[in-house]
Amino acid sequence: MGFRGRRAALALIAMVALTAPAQVIDFESGGLHYRTQTRNGFTIMFASLPSHVRAYAVMQVAVSNGSSAAWTVKPEDFTFYRNDGVAITAAPASEVVDSLMTKASRSDVIHLVTAYETAIYGNSRLKSTNGYEARRQNALAEVSSAKLKAAAAASAIALVSTRLFSGDSTDGAVFFPSNGKPLGAGKLIVHTAGETFEFDADAMPK
Repeated sequence: MGFRGRRAALALIAMVALTAPAQVIDFESGGLHYRTQTRNGFTIMFASLPSHVRAYAVMQVAVSNGSSAAWTVKPEDFTFYRNDGVAITAAPASEVVDSLMTKASRSDVIHLVTAYETAIYGNSRLKSTNGYEARRQNALAEVSSAKLKAAAAASAIALVSTRLFSGDSTDGAVFFPSNGKPLGAGKLIVHTAGETFEFDADAMPK
């Protein structure tokens, strides 16, 4: 193959690499099944949590910005498409926090906090610069009532709208309104950082 032929082949390979779908990587950690995908330096990682609270099904997500631009990520970027065609967009953080603070039972709170902390502290791949641990410390510092401390800790779990600069990362729980029922199998679609992330999702643990 001559020089021009090699150059054309390299250009074709580069074009294919740019247009090919980003690979989804699966791994197990702490008994949870994680999936992760990186597009243009921006990484999304998620796992379904075995704990449900009130009318929500819950996913633990982590987001890392390895690109050169700043991007904002928020719960409403996440939509779950069930296999029956129903689309469920994650609830805004303000709605979730209000529900956790005013309506969740003590048992709900304990199970949710335990499940989430087990997931993040047992996952060596998850390192956040401004995620749950920072929000939990801030929430507890602002609450003097012992009765509200557990609810405040649970509220800190919810992923909030976060501006991520290059090198920043965050984590949080994303809550899908499901009338207290598992979501079932389907696809998780995330529109953020100017990209569309698509994952097959297992049926949520019961």
